[in-house]
Amino acid sequence: MARFSIYSGMMLVGYSSLESGDPPMGVAFGQFEPTAGYLAIQNECRTNHVDQSGLTLSVKTEAGLVVPSMAIAILDCTEDLLPDCIEISILGIPTTFYEALFPDHVINYTRQ
Repeated sequence: MARFSIYSGMMLVGYSSLESGDPPMGVAFGQFEPTAGYLAIQNECRTNHVDQSGLTLSVKTEAGLVVPSMAIAILDCTEDLLPDCIEISILGIPTTFYEALFPDHVINYTRQ
């Protein structure tokens, strides 16, 4: 499974395999694995679940290509009921990119 790099501006903040998705909506999501850089944005990810556009989040493929999207959000619930829960969602990935990056999501959706 591919591993994607997550950035806030130019700073690497984590990784994800984006193991789940909703192909018709262009959504990919999965567990977020933070790096040391995540500490700089962690409070915002814990307290602001509405608009994280100020964090200038981006996702890159293993080849270093930016995944185009309409929005990216990190949901950090580590201080709530789920001590190890940090997830990332990427919304509005264009269909052609989605199909190329997440063929397994598309196959699984088609089989439903």
